[in-house]
Amino acid sequence: MKLSTKIFLGSALVIALSALGSYTNYLLSKKVNINTEFLANSEGIIRNSSRLHNQILEMQTAFRGFLLTEDESFLDSYKEGIIMVPQLILEERKLINNSQIELLDTIVALHHQWMSYSNSLVEAKKKSVESIVKLRSYQDLFNQTLRQKVGKKLNDKISTKFKEFNTYEYKVRQSRREMLQASIERTHIISLTSISLTILICIISTVLIVRSIAKRISFMVEMAGNIAQGRFYQVEDEKSDELSSLSASLNIMSVNLQRNIRELESRNMELNQFASVVSHDLKAPLRGIHNVISWIEEDLGSTLSEQLRKYLNIIPERIARMENLINGLLDYTRISRDKPLKEIVNVQELVETIVDSIVPRNYDVSVENLPTFSTEKIRLEQVFSNLISNSVKYSKSNTGKIKVTCRESADKYEFEVRDDGIGIDPQFHEKIFVIFQTLRDKHSVESTGIGLSIVKKILEEYNGNIRVKSSLGEGSSFVFTWPKN
Repeated sequence: MKLSTKIFLGSALVIALSALGSYTNYLLSKKVNINTEFLANSEGIIRNSSRLHNQILEMQTAFRGFLLTEDESFLDSYKEGIIMVPQLILEERKLINNSQIELLDTIVALHHQWMSYSNSLVEAKKKSVESIVKLRSYQDLFNQTLRQKVGKKLNDKISTKFKEFNTYEYKVRQSRREMLQASIERTHIISLTSISLTILICIISTVLIVRSIAKRISFMVEMAGNIAQGRFYQVEDEKSDELSSLSASLNIMSVNLQRNIRELESRNMELNQFASVVSHDLKAPLRGIHNVISWIEEDLGSTLSEQLRKYLNIIPERIARMENLINGLLDYTRISRDKPLKEIVNVQELVETIVDSIVPRNYDVSVENLPTFSTEKIRLEQVFSNLISNSVKYSKSNTGKIKVTCRESADKYEFEVRDDGIGIDPQFHEKIFVIFQTLRDKHSVESTGIGLSIVKKILEEYNGNIRVKSSLGEGSSFVFTWPKN
């Protein structure tokens, strides 16, 4: 399975769980809203029921006050109740559900009965002042209803029904409150479970994918490191995903590098053999020429003219120069092939040893605070030997001055070899590092034009660089960098 497919499936699963959790929370939140709305509506029912009951009680109180005192001001509350009670009943009908309608209808019916009873007494009471007959009629009606306790019975029934009505509403409200609490708790549990599952699946899928990728990448990194260190092998990758092309490329690179290195080793071996053969074959005729000259001088020594002897003396000088050129060329070609070992090098002692071996004792040489570090001693020695040798070769007199110093930076050392020699014209500052280029006469034995080329090639092998600061007649300063590691 491809990595992109695994990532897609893991993401899809996480999204699906998140969507399921969100949808579940949505449904539960709707239930919570419904229960919350019901509780709010129930509060309105109870509040409206209390207002309705209080209004009916006020009508009853006003009714009794009028009968006892004959003060018609008591009827103001009674008349207000006649208007308000129907409105409150209508509001209550809008709020209640079907289960409460029967109780409300019963309360309304009982209230109508009480209204008939109260209206008849109120009308009779008002007319009782008109005549003795109407007064007796009122008294008979009052005594008759009083003995039967019609008003009291109706009032008690109304109060009982209101109590039943409110008790039922409180019971339903308590049930809804418990449902609301259960819904909230269920929502919390489902939300927590959903979030936990989502996080868990995210972690598991991420760990599995990362482990799968990291394991293969670390294996390939190890393979690349082995290739960099010259250990070539191929990896068997049975997976079929985006990293398979990388492993295939590494296998191809390993095969190609192994083949190229074998070819390079073979070519280097051939080159070494060729260099040895060329060196031997070139030096053999030179030795033959030198021997012939020696024989001529021995056989014709007394008969040679001064001019001819001068010409014969030039030939050994040319032969020596040719041998130096061959040796220098062989040294130049061996730089990249020979890999000396690293060791701890005391550069101060190294330079002092070079000075003792190649610098005349009448020279003024200063070697200041050179470091000690791990490097390939032979190469560093070649660089200093060539530069110090040049300072001696190109001095103005036999009492020259040479100064070797060092500056340290974060990752490298910067060495400087300064002299007070004949100097170098700025137009030749780049030319002197080209092989076989020398500022001395071509017929001079001392210089082959290879020394500075060897120095530059060694420094390039170590990612260093070299530059010269000089003017004609003012001495020279060669500055080169050498890596700490």
